[in-house]
Amino acid sequence: MLFLDFEKPLEDLHNQINKLKEIAAKNKVDVSNSIRELEAAMETTRGKIYADLTPWQRVQLSRHPERPYTLYYIEQIFTNFTELFGDRQVKDDKAMVGGMAELNGQPVMVLGQQKGTNTKLRQLRNFGMANPEGYRKALRLMKMAEKFNRPVITFIDTPGAFPGLEAEERGQAEAIARNLFEMMNLQVPVICVIIGEGASGGALGIGIGDKVAMLENTWYSVISPESCSSILWRNWNFKEKAAEQLRLTSKDMSSFGLVDDVIPEPLGGAHANPEAMAATLKQYLTTTLAGLQQVAADTRIEQRIGKFSGMGFYNEVPLEDTTA
Repeated sequence: MLFLDFEKPLEDLHNQINKLKEIAAKNKVDVSNSIRELEAAMETTRGKIYADLTPWQRVQLSRHPERPYTLYYIEQIFTNFTELFGDRQVKDDKAMVGGMAELNGQPVMVLGQQKGTNTKLRQLRNFGMANPEGYRKALRLMKMAEKFNRPVITFIDTPGAFPGLEAEERGQAEAIARNLFEMMNLQVPVICVIIGEGASGGALGIGIGDKVAMLENTWYSVISPESCSSILWRNWNFKEKAAEQLRLTSKDMSSFGLVDDVIPEPLGGAHANPEAMAATLKQYLTTTLAGLQQVAADTRIEQRIGKFSGMGFYNEVPLEDTTA
């Protein structure tokens, strides 16, 4: 079990419990009462810590190496998943996964970024940073879903689109922009869920939907706290302040009207109880999809366009009368 820096009190209690268990096994003594007391104290402490998390702590949770990724949710939530590969132009991007599946017997198309569960797989998946061919693969799958009248479900978890020179040479910006345009006009229901990091155009490239939701301990922003800190203060030491000023948490995004729903996580984060998190997410997808399918396609598209067109805050300043 991996503890983050702000979970130090939990780590201390966890170590005490393990030590007591070792003593009980070695000396054949009954320490069950002491273990129960420590476990109760651990739950109480966890509740206090998670009752008032800072934005930076939520960013840390979104990046927890034990946090469930896209393929885990696909395995737990869907059946008959058949992965599809390639963009029909360059190659198959391992950072973007997707394919046909069934949600409670309902045919759907599911896709999302995949970071990898160990060092070797993270390198293979490019840490969830898709190249242009990844976004073109995603678009190919979404258009296929539209052709066969399958709803589209996307899972967003990326620190951003890959910023390498070769990605720009192959049209990274155009690929993302094309996805924005095409997703806005898809005839089928589209549900997007941010399950980890939601950074910049890398997230938006598969983030235009009738319903956009965030898991409780995720973030959604035009830039990461570290990058923001490096731009404003010329180093990463102000990343915690940047996270606070960016207003990037699920609570902030919901209050701004930039996401439709916030899905609660188990106490301790999604990684603390992945099965429960998957069950909660499955229930959300099932209920939301059923509601969207009751709306006509033209109406859904009109509502989708209206929702995104109405985002943001601005004031109109009247022009001065220069004829006087």
